[in-house]
Amino acid sequence: MNITIYDVAREANVSMATVSRVVNGNPNVKPATRKKVLEVIDRLGYRPNAVARGLASKKTTTVGVIIPDISNIFFAELARGIEDIATMYKYNIILSNSDQNEEKELHLLNTMLGKQVDGIVFMGGNITEKHVAEFKRSPVPIVIAGSVDATSETASVNIDYHQASFEAVTRLIDKGHKEIAFVSGPFHDTINRALKLEGYREALQKADIEYTDELVIEGDYTYDSGLEAWSRLQELSTKPTAIFVGNDEMALGVVHGAQDQGLSIPNDAEVISFDSTKLALMVRPQLTSVVQPLYDIGAVAMRLLTKLMNKEEIDNQTIVLPHRIEERQSTKNEG
Repeated sequence: MNITIYDVAREANVSMATVSRVVNGNPNVKPATRKKVLEVIDRLGYRPNAVARGLASKKTTTVGVIIPDISNIFFAELARGIEDIATMYKYNIILSNSDQNEEKELHLLNTMLGKQVDGIVFMGGNITEKHVAEFKRSPVPIVIAGSVDATSETASVNIDYHQASFEAVTRLIDKGHKEIAFVSGPFHDTINRALKLEGYREALQKADIEYTDELVIEGDYTYDSGLEAWSRLQELSTKPTAIFVGNDEMALGVVHGAQDQGLSIPNDAEVISFDSTKLALMVRPQLTSVVQPLYDIGAVAMRLLTKLMNKEEIDNQTIVLPHRIEERQSTKNEG
């Protein structure tokens, strides 16, 4: 049997307005009345209907989160930051996997809006013109987390991917390397094509090292594409002595590809990865990585969304968080 607010009011012998005030934490209820209503709620097992409350208040206190793959450790960390801040501000979350499919992402956006969410946190590799057009049409605020809108028209939280890549490659150059490969994620993603790749090129250019296409390999973020990238690099006449890899999972593939051939990381080739998820610490040798503050990106994105939903004043809707490079065992110690 579905217990309604009417049932609670009848059992407690109070008005439905009084029950509503108790449920919503309104202080204008006598302590004795509040106690009586809460006892009836507990006894009947009444659960307020969030949809009905949302229709009345025009707010559902629900936030939609669209994520490419919750099983991916990168997105799982982001989602944890979102969830913690959402809980702190008493928002519920509807989480959906998009499988990095544009059609599915756009469909999920409209599905979330149909569920009357108060706001959306969006994560996806490639933010297209279609995405931006949908974001603009949205009746509720949208914040992008860990992805880049090239137009900068949508609120977002990220790091400076270009600068981080430049610093990682420069570090390898400073260690004496001239043949430096870049194993990238898909080039249809703005972060890879317009930011990480350009950071790699700029570091080479500044050091007067010629850029060569054959040292740049496009992967798909997976372990297998890292293994394949290592194999392709070994087919080159001049093999790289250092490799910058676009994420930890591909870097694991690169490291294991080298080890399968009886080679040593970092003695035969030094490796720097991107993201610094738990995977970077689980492999041996542990990966020197660009540390992307994944939890913080999720948490700050959710906090920014709460401000937008509450129409608070925002100084800057594009937030860039600091990054750093953590030296571990996949690169040689200085000196």
